[in-house]
Amino acid sequence: MNKFITTLKNIWSIEELRTRILNTLLFITVYRIGSYIVLPGIDPARLPKGQGNGLLDLINTFSGGAFQNASIFALGIMPYISASIAIQLLTIALPYFQKMQKDGESGRRKLNQITRVLTIFVTTAQAIAYTQSQIPAEALMIERSWFTIYSTIILISGTIFCMWMGERITDKGIGNGISLLIMIGIVARFPVALLQEAGSRGTGGALIFVVELVALYFVVMGAVLITQATRRIPVQYAKQVVGNKVVGGQRQYIPLKLNAAGVMPIIFAQALMFVPGLVAGYFAEKSDTAQSIAQAFNSYDHWQYNVLFGFLIIIFTYFYTAISVNPQQIADDMKRSGGFIPGIKPGFETSEYIGQILDRITLPGAIMLALVAVMPSIARLFGISQGFAQFFGGTSLLILVGVVLDTLQQIESYLLMRRYEGLMKSGRVQGRTTESVSTI
Repeated sequence: MNKFITTLKNIWSIEELRTRILNTLLFITVYRIGSYIVLPGIDPARLPKGQGNGLLDLINTFSGGAFQNASIFALGIMPYISASIAIQLLTIALPYFQKMQKDGESGRRKLNQITRVLTIFVTTAQAIAYTQSQIPAEALMIERSWFTIYSTIILISGTIFCMWMGERITDKGIGNGISLLIMIGIVARFPVALLQEAGSRGTGGALIFVVELVALYFVVMGAVLITQATRRIPVQYAKQVVGNKVVGGQRQYIPLKLNAAGVMPIIFAQALMFVPGLVAGYFAEKSDTAQSIAQAFNSYDHWQYNVLFGFLIIIFTYFYTAISVNPQQIADDMKRSGGFIPGIKPGFETSEYIGQILDRITLPGAIMLALVAVMPSIARLFGISQGFAQFFGGTSLLILVGVVLDTLQQIESYLLMRRYEGLMKSGRVQGRTTESVSTI
């Protein structure tokens, strides 16, 4: 306890770190206040209060309930993330975007500008769909056409403002601002879910509630292991004579992450899971089989839903790992810098060796990721409420763990830079050095 208090004092004594933390808290406060400001022309008492499933529930979780509240931040930062994903895929598929990605800082600025413009178009489409499908007629106090027009403008402005706050948190605050806003939206729902779960158990279920908390602790630790696990490949660098000095000769490591794809496979799979239920719904009136399929794939509690969900996650994990980690580029970079893997020839054989290791570690990583994704459904089987079960796995838990590790790493770097003791007695806090939630 004394070390914890001393660490807090050290954090507060660093002026730059203190200013960044206060700026971050200010932006987070503004973001949370905006999540409760309802769009004009809506009667909040008539909005549906039920909790949905699938992709819409995921968006509501990321926005901290703003999506369900029909607030000015209802779409939150999700359109920007969708645009970022699209641009990231284009940098792999199209030479024009590949060239910009390799142009350094100027290329990065161009890609960011294109992402912002694409965000406006994505937000416009999502805002129109949101006002038409998610706002019931009985909740409107004005004519729907006018409501759609000005609400679309407000939602676009809200998303741009959230994007601006995320960038300001990155520049003036601490950590990745976009990721931090998503994490805050997820954390905002945790106290309510915790109190509801405790209330549902009553006085006689105190022991069961404690067991649930212990299980949640181990699930979180498992998510940390999945996020942090790496396979290190040793790399030896040849000695070179530069002037009168001999440089190089040291051994380093290439850290290949067990889960190099991050949360992307879950997001891709979640986005596709509505397709089977939608297709089966068209034939539900004509076929009992189609009706049962529609019911199974409209709720994540069914085993059919989870089997397909887990299978898609494994497939997308291999796909996204293949497009995000390029063994040939790693081998070429090593060759140019005079590095080699002991016992492996530089060039093609090095690329093959790295690719083989990547294939071997991706399978257990994909299976573990699929297991984490279906953990909320497993928790539901043990009688845990839907709101609390979401924190037992899925995208929410992985983002939460990853962003917390990033933030702790940022704080620890400031402490070590000022020659203070780190956050841990032994070892270092390791963040996600190869991926970021902001580019999911």
